[in-house]
Amino acid sequence: MKRGRKTNEANSSSSEETTEEESKRHKVTDEKTISVPHPDWANLLQDIILQVFQYLPLLDRAHASQVCRSWNQVFHMPDLWRCFEFELNQPATSYLRATHPELIKQIIKRHSNHLQYVSFKVDSSKESAEAACDILSQLVNCSLKTLGLISTARPSFMDLPKSHFISALTVVFVNSKSLSSLKIDDTPVDDPSLKVLVANNSDTLKLLKMSSCPHVSPAGILCVADQCHGLRELALNYHLLSDELLLALSSEKHVRLEHLRIDVVSENPGQTQFHTIQKSSWDAFITHSPKVNLVMYFFLYEEEFDPFFRYEIPVTHLYFGRSVSKDVLGRVGMTCPRLVELVVCANGLRPLDEELIRIAERCKYLSAVGLGECEVSCSAFVEFVKMCGGRLSQLSIMEEVLIPDQKYSLEQIHWEVSKHLGRVWFPDMMPTW
Repeated sequence: MKRGRKTNEANSSSSEETTEEESKRHKVTDEKTISVPHPDWANLLQDIILQVFQYLPLLDRAHASQVCRSWNQVFHMPDLWRCFEFELNQPATSYLRATHPELIKQIIKRHSNHLQYVSFKVDSSKESAEAACDILSQLVNCSLKTLGLISTARPSFMDLPKSHFISALTVVFVNSKSLSSLKIDDTPVDDPSLKVLVANNSDTLKLLKMSSCPHVSPAGILCVADQCHGLRELALNYHLLSDELLLALSSEKHVRLEHLRIDVVSENPGQTQFHTIQKSSWDAFITHSPKVNLVMYFFLYEEEFDPFFRYEIPVTHLYFGRSVSKDVLGRVGMTCPRLVELVVCANGLRPLDEELIRIAERCKYLSAVGLGECEVSCSAFVEFVKMCGGRLSQLSIMEEVLIPDQKYSLEQIHWEVSKHLGRVWFPDMMPTW
């Protein structure tokens, strides 16, 4: 009895000590839990907030700037406004998310001198293009490095009075002094405005892209080519290309171009007359700039191809945006030994077996091919891939292009092509909804 009472007392004492220890431990844990501070979003480092803001869509960024004074200060930091795209549209006719007018006012008032990389994306309405010009006219304190004017539908900038557009563009040319990249396709820019560009930015301009600008002449391009010695990339319409221009680009005083893009577009289908560039002019150009990428984009009707691919030209990238005949593709294989990339959107219903084989034989640098609405037998396609081998880093062929024959079915061609490429390959599938 005594021994049992002592044991119970000992157990009771031990239990009380355990309970007391647990109580103390929970108390300490509770105190630690209570002492953990809640995050103070208002006192986050501004560099961290800045990084977060850079990932936010513009509207969300504007809303976040209203949270507190600290976040509003970050919203107006210069680093956040160096790169900006103005989206200008008429809501009833466009899918663009328009930049809010009040925000545009803030940008012009507080950040025009911070803007460096700017583009204007407008829909097909004349009002949107006018709004873009109004903003350009107010950038008197800017020092832009990049300017792009983009029409998402028909070229709405061409609907503006020429004087209004040129006046707005001249403000940027005169005030920037450090433009390195200018993309102004489908605009009424003209030769005098290009002279203003050269007079103020000749030491910095590296890229000029101005396809479909009918008021520019070859003389205007020559002005840029002669004065902008840092020019590395030039994009223009074929009607501006001339023997004189190629020879000027080939002179010893001129810089070696790295990229020359030529858009060959039929502006009056069936009525456009295309001139011929002499082989000697191409030879002089490629001798001066042996590593240049010459990109040519064709959007012509079949009867308009006659002046092209009659002799060797140094083209490296060829894009056919409209149906092109077997005859023209056959001439490509004979006249384009520097060809690196070939994209054919459509051809017709006659298989291109011989033409592809000829291109594989003659174009030893070919590494990228895309075929759309064409026809090629499976056997010829396998032979083409076999001849080009592993250098075909890009091979985009619609499944509908490949015609099964006695040697290969569509199920077999995947394995055979993959074997010769040295990697897994499948033809592209037409999406279905």
